[in-house]
Amino acid sequence: MPRCRESAQAEAPVRLAEISSSCAPVAVRARARVRRRPMLLRAVSALPLAFSSFCTPFRTAPARCPTPARPLSLSLSGKLQKRKTKEEETRGRKMDGNAEELLAPLRLAVKEQGDLVRRLKEENAPEVDIGKAVAELKARKRTLEAKELALQPKDDIVDRAKMEDTLKRRFFYDQAFAIYGGVSGLYDFGPVGCALKNNILQVWRQHFIQEEQILEIDCTMLTPEPVLKTSGHVDKFADYMVKDVKNGECFRADHLLKAHLQKLMSDKKCSVDKKVEMNNVITQLDNYSQQELADLFVEYNVKSPSTGNDLSPPISFNLMFQTSIGPGGNMPGYLRPETAQGIFLNFKRLLEFNQGRLPFAAAQIGNSFRNEISPRSGLIRVREFTMAEIEHFVDPNEKVHPKFESVADLEVTLYSSKAQTSGQSAHVMKLGDAVGQGVINNSVLGYFIGRIYLYLVKVGVAKEKLRFRQHMDNEMAHYACDCWDAETKTSYGWIEIVGCADRSCYDLKCHARATKVPLHLRLDTASPPTLTALHKTVNVVQFEPNKGAIGKAYKKDAKLAMEFLAVCDECYVTEQEKLLGEKGEFTFETEGKTFTLTKDMVSVKRFQKTLHVEEIVPNVIEPSFGIGRIMYSIFEHTFHVREGDEQRTFFSFPATVAPYKCSVLPLSQNQEFVPFVRELSNAMTKNGVSHKVDDSSGSIGKRYARTDEIGVAFGITIDFDTVNKTPHTATLRDRDSMRQIRAEVSELPAIVRDLANGITTWAEVESKYPVFEGQETSKKDTTEERGDGGRGVHGPDCCPSGPPDICTADPRSFLRAAPNNSPWGSNLRSPSMSCTSTRLCCPWLCCGRPAGS
Repeated sequence: MPRCRESAQAEAPVRLAEISSSCAPVAVRARARVRRRPMLLRAVSALPLAFSSFCTPFRTAPARCPTPARPLSLSLSGKLQKRKTKEEETRGRKMDGNAEELLAPLRLAVKEQGDLVRRLKEENAPEVDIGKAVAELKARKRTLEAKELALQPKDDIVDRAKMEDTLKRRFFYDQAFAIYGGVSGLYDFGPVGCALKNNILQVWRQHFIQEEQILEIDCTMLTPEPVLKTSGHVDKFADYMVKDVKNGECFRADHLLKAHLQKLMSDKKCSVDKKVEMNNVITQLDNYSQQELADLFVEYNVKSPSTGNDLSPPISFNLMFQTSIGPGGNMPGYLRPETAQGIFLNFKRLLEFNQGRLPFAAAQIGNSFRNEISPRSGLIRVREFTMAEIEHFVDPNEKVHPKFESVADLEVTLYSSKAQTSGQSAHVMKLGDAVGQGVINNSVLGYFIGRIYLYLVKVGVAKEKLRFRQHMDNEMAHYACDCWDAETKTSYGWIEIVGCADRSCYDLKCHARATKVPLHLRLDTASPPTLTALHKTVNVVQFEPNKGAIGKAYKKDAKLAMEFLAVCDECYVTEQEKLLGEKGEFTFETEGKTFTLTKDMVSVKRFQKTLHVEEIVPNVIEPSFGIGRIMYSIFEHTFHVREGDEQRTFFSFPATVAPYKCSVLPLSQNQEFVPFVRELSNAMTKNGVSHKVDDSSGSIGKRYARTDEIGVAFGITIDFDTVNKTPHTATLRDRDSMRQIRAEVSELPAIVRDLANGITTWAEVESKYPVFEGQETSKKDTTEERGDGGRGVHGPDCCPSGPPDICTADPRSFLRAAPNNSPWGSNLRSPSMSCTSTRLCCPWLCCGRPAGS
């Protein structure tokens, strides 16, 4: 019986133990016959299973390997394991049947709270009451989601510890500055992780930038403070933090308070009333002010969890990395927290580049920085990360995408805000239906949700573990029309990996107001008439300043205030009008000066006017991708353990993003394989196929396992059939199925290239080429069929027709040069790579004669 490449090493001891001494002579004779005559392979395959361990010159594809005989104890344990698995499946089906019964009261609780929130908003209840109701709604949602995850089948959860061990051991990534003790939230990518990340970004560029004809730019990471002041990051991009008063260790205040209260609640001595009270505190954490948090830390006597020391009162901590630009330190700046602002600031140039037409999109890939107080969960929450963002600028009156029909029939799991507030689960829906029914606000947003879905599936995110969750009203910024997050299910629960938001025109208007540079599209009679109808009447909302009152209060700076008020947009005017009504004043900053205006200094004027030349500020649809989070999701969704071997792990990355598309593996370190390895490697490089040559001394099975472990999609193995037979062929192995086909060496690079680019599939390759069943020749056939016992032929019969025209160390070059009717052109079987010297005239036969003799 032919021997399995991958399992022969492990099975040999078991098989040898089962061979009886009486069978040994027969096996030895059979082995000798096989050496002399390869055509006896069929006869040998009929021998008892015990003889298979002796057939070392032969190999078979893993899929064809016979199951080795096992001792009785192993067989019984296997049956017990199967019985245990069936029992677990039965229990799982029962759990599925009872799941809805267990979830029903939690769904009802969410629905009741959602109805309460809607009612309070309709009744214009105080903001405090609405905030408390929303916080309770979020808490009930979290409880429902946690219960849903707990009821999921256990086999659906990845072994995170084993996966992270593989990632670290094979250096996909590791903590930065590890030899200095490491820094939390910073990671270095190794060769495999770097290749995977680059491939994910390459597919992103092809899928979005090339196919959508998006304009790519690359902006600086250093950002002056006024830019981020205008965008709101300086004032609002912050969390509350507490410090250990003795050693200065920092903690995020809300996370620490929550963990402390949960610990107190777990104490058996904690009364029911106290648990209810602390649970209410937890549900309201998002709504507490700085002083309220400080009071709670005192009330519950919160200490440092690592030292037990006292903590400082909560302080606001901005999450941006601050620096100064220039040697004088006079220009404060930050490392950018996102890549989007650079696109907004270059809008005017981009509009000109696009010939002044809408719609168009711009994109940027680059690193962003957030100084997280407590980074955790590996690549999910880090301090430096790669983002890929798109800003699609569109006429606010024409939010219709011309290519939406191409994704309208896509079935995507959507978790709408209505379903969330009603306690319902996410459900599969066609994007066309979602836009038609108003679940998704417009077809432009729907189109990008479809494109995001296709991209994530293409790079390896599992369909069944991907959903799009809509932001509820209280989650969205006041200026946003609609927001959806692509979320993946991981061992950490559902995590956001892509955000897709309709940001309206907020960002462009903010920067235009701050810089007094118009960031809009001007439509006149020369503009395309299809964009927006001209000569129309519009409603205008603007400030009406009291110049005398402002001049009296601010003297020479009054002009700055007047210029600022003149360029304010309708959204901003409406917001400040609300503040005037509630507080009697509002404050703004321009060109480094702060102004506070009261009701007697400014009012709001509303009127209508007819426009002959219209200025349109585009709305923005913004898909924002967190590449690190996408990578982590792919790791979890593609990590597997080989069935029957808990020690063999592998990643089933799609070939398009696999770190290496193919491995080239000589069966052994025999020098006869070297020219074929070199030829394949060069051909792979010319075809643009990333590959890895592994010619180490390990068994072929171990080398397969090593390449599988880093997600190499395919493997080419060069064996003695490659050397001994013409045309020269080698095997191609698929990582996931472990099945193999045999094809000519010259064809393999193109096959792998087409597989890696998605032009063809493994099933199509298997249907076209013969499935590999076993090696038919061996090293001994190489020498015995020459008749020289491996020593080489010497004497006048070496070159009966004289020396060939060329002398080369490459036997295959010699074979191609030799005429078919010559002794070395018609009868030669295999090269002897002992002939490595250019002094040999017959490298194919290794005759040992000097060149020209």
